Amino acid sequence: MSAQLATVRPLQSSIVRTSGAATVFIVDADASSRAWLEHALQARGVRVESFDSAEQFLAQPRGANTSCLIVDTDGLALQQALADCPEIPVVFVTSQRDVMLTVRAMKAGAIDFLVKPCSETAILDAVDTALDRSRSVLAQEAVRRGLEGRYELLSPREREVMALIVSGRLNKQVGAQLGISEITVKVHRGNVMRKMAADSFAQLVMMGRSLRLDPLQALA
Repeated sequence: MSAQLATVRPLQSSIVRTSGAATVFIVDADASSRAWLEHALQARGVRVESFDSAEQFLAQPRGANTSCLIVDTDGLALQQALADCPEIPVVFVTSQRDVMLTVRAMKAGAIDFLVKPCSETAILDAVDTALDRSRSVLAQEAVRRGLEGRYELLSPREREVMALIVSGRLNKQVGAQLGISEITVKVHRGNVMRKMAADSFAQLVMMGRSLRLDPLQALA
């Protein structure tokens, strides 16, 4: 599967789905292994989608609700293809007892690396951890999208003021750099606080960090 995946384009992260039931994707060429995993997860009420190859999985349209992926031996290439999709954490369930493979998978962010035969409890625990991470990533992404949406409401001048004040510059310094009065800076600052829905200046600074605002770019 690794050689075939060399020609597969990495899956692009696109969080556009609404929240829904958690889904566990299974990619395993062994039909009996897939069936066992499906039974264990479905008995717990988890939605499962199974695939016998990475190519089949990557070709399948997906949304962006809470999910994770259980993959077998050749999953490193698939894990790499999902590098831009942190909302789909990976759990390895494989028959290979390869220390180097384990290390590479874990360094790449795998939730767990389980060796067959493994217990149902171990599988469910790993899936629980993976789905918790997926929820966290999706929640953070929702916050980021909200910030970006509010930032888009700012005027060009308000964006300049925000970038400068969150970098630590005083109102009078911002005014001097932009060629406007300190009173005008205060007006823009108030508009920024309101439009960004910031309860405090400290919160606005955190928003600026999340948006990676660059004061030098504001002065360009």
